[in-house]
Amino acid sequence: MRATVMYRAGDVRVEKVPDATIINPTDAVVRVTRACICGSDLWPYRSLEPTSTGRRMGHEAIGVVEAIGPEVRSVKVADLVVMPLAYSDGTCAFCRQGLHSSCTHGGFFGSGEVAGAQAEAVRVPQADGTLFVLPVREDSALMPSLLTLSDVMGTGHHAAVSARVGLGKIAAVVGDGAVGLCGVIAAKRLGAERIIMLGRHPDRMALARSFGATDVVSARGPKAVEKVRELTGGHGAHSVLECVGHREAK
Repeated sequence: MRATVMYRAGDVRVEKVPDATIINPTDAVVRVTRACICGSDLWPYRSLEPTSTGRRMGHEAIGVVEAIGPEVRSVKVADLVVMPLAYSDGTCAFCRQGLHSSCTHGGFFGSGEVAGAQAEAVRVPQADGTLFVLPVREDSALMPSLLTLSDVMGTGHHAAVSARVGLGKIAAVVGDGAVGLCGVIAAKRLGAERIIMLGRHPDRMALARSFGATDVVSARGPKAVEKVRELTGGHGAHSVLECVGHREAK
């Protein structure tokens, strides 16, 4: 029996559950070494009805492969791997277009059908398309940073790529939370010449500058738009990354 974080009857608690095991030939079992809490893990407090059966939480984790199904080829036992929030086969029409969260054979960790990753171990369906081997040891000092690759860094990077951030361009990042900060990192990596961070938290804005933001804007609404235009000679940004997820940010 191993421990997991469980949402049950309107509350979150740690419970002992049966060990994760191989069910399908494309599965892997991963011993979780690091996991984190996503903002979306808090949604059940507001949206799910209380349940006696419970729901195992979490979708961001790094761990060591303990077992693999007979059809798994891309990972092996003892590999250190990172998993994203969704599992996917990596080969369907959607996956080939980079839309892994829409995989025809995929789904989401902690959704009910597949247990979440805030646990001592987790079963990973479609292991070949889902798990990525990390070229470091389990005790590497990089582990806390690498954990961001499971979700939040990928989200910020996807925003930057979708907004077509590129060499010499101006990017505006709306929101100074974790996704927005990762969007700044991604924009810097993609070669943006100027990165304008829009947010209101001094500590996060300082982080944004250290990650590559060239300008910060603390105003909101029309005043924020006016300030961005002022900073860009009246033209605005080539790319805008909306990293808040609320209508008010648009």
